[in-house]
Amino acid sequence: MAARAIMFQGTGSDVGKSLIVAGLARALTLRGLKVAPFKPQNMSNNAAVTADGGEIGRAQALQARAARRPMTVHMNPVLLKPQSEIGSQVVVQGRVIGNAKASAYQAMKPQLMAAVLDSFHHLAADADVVLVEGAGSASEINLRAGDIANMGFAQATRTPVVVIGDIDRGGVIASLVGTKAVLAPDDAALVAGFLVNRFRGDPTLFASGMNEIATRTGWASLGLIPHFADARRLPAEDALGLPGHAATGGQRPKVVVLAYPRISNFDEFDPLRLEDGIDLQFLRPGMPIPGDAALVILPGSKATIADLAALRETGWDIDLSAHLRRGGRVLGICGGYQMLGRTISDPDGREGAPGSVAGLGLLDVDTTLTDDKALRDVSGRLTTEQIPFRGYEMHIGRTEGPAARHPFLTFADGRSDGAVARGGQIAGCYVHGLFADDGLRAHWLRGLGATANGLAYDSDVEATLDALAEHLERHVDVSRILALATEPWRRDSPTAP
Repeated sequence: MAARAIMFQGTGSDVGKSLIVAGLARALTLRGLKVAPFKPQNMSNNAAVTADGGEIGRAQALQARAARRPMTVHMNPVLLKPQSEIGSQVVVQGRVIGNAKASAYQAMKPQLMAAVLDSFHHLAADADVVLVEGAGSASEINLRAGDIANMGFAQATRTPVVVIGDIDRGGVIASLVGTKAVLAPDDAALVAGFLVNRFRGDPTLFASGMNEIATRTGWASLGLIPHFADARRLPAEDALGLPGHAATGGQRPKVVVLAYPRISNFDEFDPLRLEDGIDLQFLRPGMPIPGDAALVILPGSKATIADLAALRETGWDIDLSAHLRRGGRVLGICGGYQMLGRTISDPDGREGAPGSVAGLGLLDVDTTLTDDKALRDVSGRLTTEQIPFRGYEMHIGRTEGPAARHPFLTFADGRSDGAVARGGQIAGCYVHGLFADDGLRAHWLRGLGATANGLAYDSDVEATLDALAEHLERHVDVSRILALATEPWRRDSPTAP
């Protein structure tokens, strides 16, 4: 039996496409179908290491988990990772092919369609249904020429489209009806139905609104989805989903993450966010580091040198010095680890103009940015405490120096990573995802004087995906969506016109 496909596009960014696709992936998997998630093009600095040695957006990693399938680069063949003035890093089928500014990338897109279609048909060959997620807005007609992410892809494969609107923003009727109005007739003809997401209140009060949208667009009404409160227990797609600073009071130890402009892989702190024993805060530039913080984390960055400059501009370097004088702890991860060192050198201009900049000087190490990119899952132990860990590497650069003779981590294969100074007050490493390990997270919380709440993070994600699937089964016509999915068209098919 040939695979069928259906695509989910939005009236705008952050309308819930990723979450809905994840929920439908789990719902259809529970129905006994073999499901493959797919996003032709994603823009995110939140990435995951795949089983085939590449990287994809973390949203597609969650969808793969929902579908109970191993991650593969084909689930997100084009990944754009915004950097600094050089534009975005372009990752194709899991591998970096270069950097491009927005205008140059527009010219690249027609050539990238071949990789997109190759990955799509690769997935379709081993699935009953492919759930395709669009990017941004379906109505960005200024970007329609050469499009590979929304209607351009839908046309190339003749995949039916469901458009999602977010009622929580307001104006959902206008956004859905307006989307129909601006689409070219052949694109609009591919839209089979619509969903309205994040409804709060009595659904009967919006019944006439659903009917009005259906009447004005001619699209099938496929569901009014109430707000799913437990979405906060799942990884956010991008930095728009980062929780802000909130003064909570109380006596819980305060853990602060510096959310500089190009923060990457921030979802690795979700397990900390779900712990009751600490107060986790993400600080945006311009917000001072609280004087009572127990731990300050410098997270990963897609443009380490630019984010280091932003850190200094907002005064966090001064705050960090005061934090350390008060006895607070500092942890740098990946780009944050590089910032803690003496220097960061970029001899070939991978992040901008070639050169070298001074680091924060808190660890006696120096970093040189290199071409080679480490992409692998790792495990081992904390070097001094012998506490097991698991995580993943995703970085460019080589960091060396006297402090590295006191490594933070020792891998199972005998390699070491990171550095520790001042008796453990300052530490840094390249490994992401450490706090998803329940044992290591409990160890760190004890070191801060907090008590872990017994969270089994992986089990919690699984239970939340099951609850999301049940939520969609109650409020969405899942069977009709499945019936709307069709066998993809391909240019080399014997039946192609």
